[in-house]
Amino acid sequence: MSATPQYIAEPGGQVPVAAVSDLVVVGGGPAGIAAAVAAARNGLSVTLLERYPYLGGLASGGMVLVLDDMCNGEEIAVRGLCADLIERMERMGLAVTPPESDRRSDPAMWRKWSRWGVFDFTSHQKPQPIVYAAAFDPDGFKRASNDMVAEAKINLRLHSWFSRAIVEDGAIKGVICESKEGRQAILGKIVVDATGDLDVAASAGAPFIEGAYIVTTVFRLGDVDIAEAERFEYEEPEAFKAIDREAKRAIGGSWDKWWLKTPLPGVVWCNCPHMANYDGLKVDDLTRADFEGRKRIAALVGHLRAKMPGFRDCFVVDVAPQLGIRQTRLLEGLYVVTKEDVAERRHFADSVARGRDYYTPYRSLLPRDVQGLIVAGRHYSATSSAQRMSREIPPCMAMGEAAGVAAALALESGVGLDRIDVGALQMRLRAQGADPGDVPAGNATVLKAAE
Repeated sequence: MSATPQYIAEPGGQVPVAAVSDLVVVGGGPAGIAAAVAAARNGLSVTLLERYPYLGGLASGGMVLVLDDMCNGEEIAVRGLCADLIERMERMGLAVTPPESDRRSDPAMWRKWSRWGVFDFTSHQKPQPIVYAAAFDPDGFKRASNDMVAEAKINLRLHSWFSRAIVEDGAIKGVICESKEGRQAILGKIVVDATGDLDVAASAGAPFIEGAYIVTTVFRLGDVDIAEAERFEYEEPEAFKAIDREAKRAIGGSWDKWWLKTPLPGVVWCNCPHMANYDGLKVDDLTRADFEGRKRIAALVGHLRAKMPGFRDCFVVDVAPQLGIRQTRLLEGLYVVTKEDVAERRHFADSVARGRDYYTPYRSLLPRDVQGLIVAGRHYSATSSAQRMSREIPPCMAMGEAAGVAAALALESGVGLDRIDVGALQMRLRAQGADPGDVPAGNATVLKAAE
């Protein structure tokens, strides 16, 4: 019997060019949407590739249904396209944000809003302050994204899986993707890697590190008597705590508030179970995590029906089609953001995006060894510990918006991405409604060593 071969030879051949544009954005999640829309609004022709049959990435397909980490105290730090998208969902009745009058640390406001998830999860105040954040519906995110992309006249290609980068003489020229039509080439003058896993930059030869964090099979429950569940939590606190502890053991790892409200009546979302020791880049691990998550969900539902007031008739509405991956590859770019940079709120002269109270330097979006490529999203250039503190969806959208405008400036000026006038980028972002973080907030640490 012959041994199983370790490799097989692939036939050579030509790959048809399916699209040519100024900018190619790979990944239609929040960062990719923002990059594509920002570039198109600044005059570029844009092709946006997404492997799934919808836009939104982990916000919609992963059902991470709260947009947060965008307030520095009372200051809203993330604006621009993220705010645009939230406002669109609100007009659809598919997003909920607390009014400004309710944004404070107050027991009544905590009871009113905490189950929406719209509080400052980093604050040490008790109760934690209610802040500007949005609880939203995943289909609302998809619809609002579709509208933004269509209005910008972006060439959107769903059902298109990235395969490899096309690199010539140290510069990226486009990408090869796989689709039902076979292998196709998408060519562009600049490419944005918004894949979340650094797929494009890694394929192009840019240096990176690998990290890992918990993964999650997010799900939603229907037919929940939310009023009864909240009554039980606040009026029978000791009994609630005991049953809640049992629920967390059944799910096997979760945030403190393992269920939160959604804009749909009687439907709650559960950002759990948290599962460690799975590699988001390995097919076997992804498969096992999907199976394990569903087992834990079933155990939780059985417990809730038997014991938790308000959940007697609950059922699983859906499990997110995308596994919740938080960290895989991280770029090693022109600057690597550290944990201290984030924790100490270090301000950078070349800041082009903000999160809660931290700043993203433009250099952390640029790979060291590949021209014509820029990164936007949770795979930006940061240490593993820094990324855990700065990977939420709104700051990733801010990175994408900066990347799209940077691409426009580079092509307008006829220079490489690493040679653009960052001051001009900051000015244009601010003029278009974003906050690039060029002006340090009062609690920022301005250190020359960090610039």
